Formats: sequence, structure tokens, C-alpha cells
Amino acid sequence: MSRQPLWLRCETKEFEHRAALTPTTSKKLIDAGFDIYVERDEQRIFDDAEYEAVGCKLVANNSWPSAPTEIPIIGLKELPDSDAPLPHTHIQFAHCYKRQAGWSSVLARFHKGKGTLYDLEFLTDDSGRRVAAFGFHAGFAGAAAGALAYAAQKNGNALGLLEPYANETAMVEAVKQALGGSGKGVKALVIGALGRCGRGAVDLFRKIGLNEDDIVKWDMAETAKGGPFQEILDVDIFVNCIYLSSPIPHFLTQEQVQAAGKSRQLSVVVDVSCDTTNPHNPIPIYNINTTFSKPTVPVDAGPENPPLSVISIDHLPTLLPREASEQFSLDLLPSLLELPNRKAARVWVSAEKLYQGKLAEAVKAEGLA
Repeated sequence: MSRQPLWLRCETKEFEHRAALTPTTSKKLIDAGFDIYVERDEQRIFDDAEYEAVGCKLVANNSWPSAPTEIPIIGLKELPDSDAPLPHTHIQFAHCYKRQAGWSSVLARFHKGKGTLYDLEFLTDDSGRRVAAFGFHAGFAGAAAGALAYAAQKNGNALGLLEPYANETAMVEAVKQALGGSGKGVKALVIGALGRCGRGAVDLFRKIGLNEDDIVKWDMAETAKGGPFQEILDVDIFVNCIYLSSPIPHFLTQEQVQAAGKSRQLSVVVDVSCDTTNPHNPIPIYNINTTFSKPTVPVDAGPENPPLSVISIDHLPTLLPREASEQFSLDLLPSLLELPNRKAARVWVSAEKLYQGKLAEAVKAEGLA
């Protein structure tokens, strides 16, 4: 029986240190009959030698465009902007199925190259639950970034460069130190608190020392009445962890912020969900994604009112790159083991059916039919 090839491409997004495949997962795949090709990458948290030691075949950095088209290409973040046709099968987060900015041109590349997209965000099990997600670490890191931004703002500063932490303990200690030793006295609201992302945010707030009563946990029951919600203005840090699948009333508006004037307590909004370019973004008080080098964007809160900033970084888990990658890759492993049988395996059949539907929409939008 022939071995199944799989090609791990490098990540080109700035500050992205995670990997879709770790050396641990690669070894399990190799033992199961895969050939794993790994692009050399100095940015990745895992050294090239770690992959080589478990039997992966190292190839040149960013060389996937010249790989044989029968080899599936796996990565995490979106590909660099281009209109070049895509003839391969790509497994990645493409950020184009919810009509985000540039969605149709991304899918048009697959149409032109006759390739296939399996979007990692939409690989689901029999119950419709995602087979692998970075949600917990996204929430955990987002809450940490929010607390750091809050501490900086209290000192009259904007949050500076964010860099990855060696591990969770190092992150927690750094945040506690920034807050003067503990998060006691800080009040936070997490919307989407029952999901993976929300649980991560709540866990961080607990570990940095917030009192339990000062961690306000909302989910669908609390938001069912529909926003905007005045309660958001009465906490120091608001973390949005929802998965937006359909239009909903706004959680918070700029008019609300300005009308609150000097009575507003809210200092930092962390939009972990990061639906910045989604036309149904429930937090329409900002319009750009922020970055690790410039983590916050100020909100126009009105003249002489207290400052308010937003964090909208779309790859927060890379602040804990090794732990986040290991968890995600191991969760994805059972589905990857079914890749040789992807024309029959439910998770891949469902993902391809969704892709074909979205592709048809894009072809129509781009006038390519």
C-alpha cells in the first residue's frame, strides 16, 4: 500500500510561531503510513531538527508551490495575497467562508487552479462540533493581552510589543506583575463564557487573581434579550469570545461609549472572535485588525472622556505557540489519519461539500461562471 504524503508549509504571517503539525503528531502520522514533508522555517516555535529527528523530510522554505499537486498542503493561517491559481489541496484556516474581506478572490484562486480547500474552521464531527480548534488558548491569551493593555492604560501608556511566552506559567506571572502582583479589584466580562474560547479567558482571569464575583460570565442565555448591553460599560475589560454564525444585534456601539461620558468604567475590549471585516461584526467600534507590534487601536470615545482601546489580533494563540500547537495538532490527528480515505470519511466529505458550495458563490461573485 502506498504511503500518504502530507506537506507542512511555513507560516508567512508576521509573528506566527504555531504549526498545524508538531513533531509529536508528525511521528504518529509517519508511524501510520504517512510521508511528512516539512518546510524549513526559522519563525516556527519547533526547530527543524525536531521534525527531522522523528523522520520528517525537510524541504526548502516556502517551496510548496512547486510540490507535486497530488500532495496535500497543510498550514494554519491564510496564504499571502496573490491571484496565482491554486492547484493543490490545501488544509488551512482560509477566513473566506463568512464573506470576510476579499473572500471571493481567495476562492477564485482555487477555481482557477482546480484545487480544493478543506477549511480547518469547518472540519466537524458527527455532532457538528469542530474536531480541532485553538479556542481555549485564544481566549486565554486574549484575556492576558487585555489585562496587560488595562495595566498599561492605567499608567497612561498604550500596550507595546507582545511577544510569545515560553509557557502558560510565564504568561500568568508576567500579567500578574504588570497588574502589581494580582488582578484583584479588576472586573471582567466574558461573552461566550461556556465555549472553548470563553473558558480559556475565564481561566486566565482566575489564575491572575480576579475575585470570582468580578468575572462576569455570559453566554446565550444572558445575551438572548439582544444588545446593545449597558452592562459592558460597567466592567474594566470586556472579552468577546462568541462564534458568529448569523447576524445578531450589536453588543456595544460607539454611540453608547460616547453617551456614557466620564461614567464609563470600560477600558479595554478584546475581540477574540475578530470579526473585524464581517458585515455583522457585533462590536462596530473599530475597523482594523491589530498586531503583536501594535496590539491596540483607540476608540473615539468623545472629547475629554476616559480612553478606550480594542485588541483585535486574529492569531492570539501564537502567544503560547508550543502549547497551543500541541493541543490543536493532537485534536486534529484522528481526522488526518482518515486523509487517505477522504472521499469516504465523513469529516472530509462534509468539508468538501461545504467548499463546493462556497466556491459556487465565489465563482458567481467574481463573474467566472
